[in-house]
Amino acid sequence: MNDGSGGGADDDLWRWDAGSIARAVRAGEVSALEVVDSHLERIAAVGPALNAVTRLLAGTARARAAETDRRRAAGEDPGPLAGVPFTVKENIAVGGVPTTHGSRSFRDAVSPSDAPPVARLRAAGAIPIGHTNMPTLALAGMHTRSELFGDTANPWSARVTPGGSSGGDGAAVAAGLVPLGLGNDSGGSVRIPAAFCGVAGLKPTEGRFPADHRIGADDPPLSAQTIPVDGPLARTVGDLRTTFEALAGPGPDPRDPRAVPVPLEQPGSKRPLKVAVVADPGGRGVHPLVRRAVDTAASCLADAGYAVTEVPDVPAHDEALEAYGRMIMTEFVPTWPAVSGILGPGGHRYIEMSMAATPPVDLPEYLRLTGVRLAVRRAWAGFLAEYPLLLGPVFTLPPVEPGLESRDEEGHRAVTEAMRLCTVTSFAGLPAVAVPGGVWGGLPQGVQIVGRAFREDQCLAAAETVERGVGVLTPVDLRP
Repeated sequence: MNDGSGGGADDDLWRWDAGSIARAVRAGEVSALEVVDSHLERIAAVGPALNAVTRLLAGTARARAAETDRRRAAGEDPGPLAGVPFTVKENIAVGGVPTTHGSRSFRDAVSPSDAPPVARLRAAGAIPIGHTNMPTLALAGMHTRSELFGDTANPWSARVTPGGSSGGDGAAVAAGLVPLGLGNDSGGSVRIPAAFCGVAGLKPTEGRFPADHRIGADDPPLSAQTIPVDGPLARTVGDLRTTFEALAGPGPDPRDPRAVPVPLEQPGSKRPLKVAVVADPGGRGVHPLVRRAVDTAASCLADAGYAVTEVPDVPAHDEALEAYGRMIMTEFVPTWPAVSGILGPGGHRYIEMSMAATPPVDLPEYLRLTGVRLAVRRAWAGFLAEYPLLLGPVFTLPPVEPGLESRDEEGHRAVTEAMRLCTVTSFAGLPAVAVPGGVWGGLPQGVQIVGRAFREDQCLAAAETVERGVGVLTPVDLRP
């Protein structure tokens, strides 16, 4: 457990949150090199058991830290995230090292430059310290298991998955290997690891941050252009907010013309905001422990003055699920024979079961579904005009066993249904913050707060209110 305030002996710097590290480095109370070395020692001590960090960037991280200390000593501004180490998911480029996507086919695919979010975190003073594990090509399932690096463990219990596909970052942040991780989310891939590992995660609005999700020279098809977004994981919501501000950056990036320079905070809609609560989206069932987490979060918000109302359901739930699945599966069809062959043993099972459950469609139907997406977004805009925030579960089951979604049809159905609110809100392009709703049954249970497009500020404020009531759950006190 950690109160998120920082402090303690210098050899425990790995326990500090990002804000405490940056303030201490900027003030000259600790050096950035001391911070990096403390995290390298933590990675050496407990990292092998977790298998979250796939490539350690120790030399370049130490050099970058030394440069940060030199700049501060010279009176230069080292940035709002000065000296803060962070990890980067294996499908986001760090210049000079391979971006492997967890696949043997890309093990030597060295990236010539940083992806936009990595560049922006560097510009804010943060220091990349390693790449992190993910399911192969982000297609092999929800559990973080890659052909190239194997399985990542959940620091709370080896019996359950850390989630995915940004599970390496979720585990690394929860275990104190780093205070910040950078992942991406197209249907829960930041929020689910945050929930399963007891940390906080931000899925921003579609178009909020510049990104580059190309594999090679070609851009992805329509759904893969519009639905996936990069986002941070952290142990505190305050750290998410600081990282969000850094990722939003000073202006556009020519590599991503989709990004929209919307102000980080906007006028109007002051608290108490109305919050809709839906514990069982779509009426397909919710586990009692998850329901307790949602109820706990709702009480935290109500006690702080939010107008909390339980409502029957979220907008366009079934339509969004079906359209999301059919569009994604249809886009896989042209490349699937080649892609399935490079996923490694068993890596094809999750997508093939998804195709069987939600078959691809022909071109006229695909074009119709692009219109359905607009209708879904319109329905959500109307809902959020009345209730600016929605509180619901990240996953309607407690953390599940590793690989359940690829085991058989029953396991696949259970997992895809449990993540349904993540899927629907990704399809609608909305921002959401995952935050712990407490420890129930010995494991963290996560909730998410969904908001209007480009109102991450309201989501973060509400999530911080929940965090104040529940407490900060990590770093997990693992022993070597």
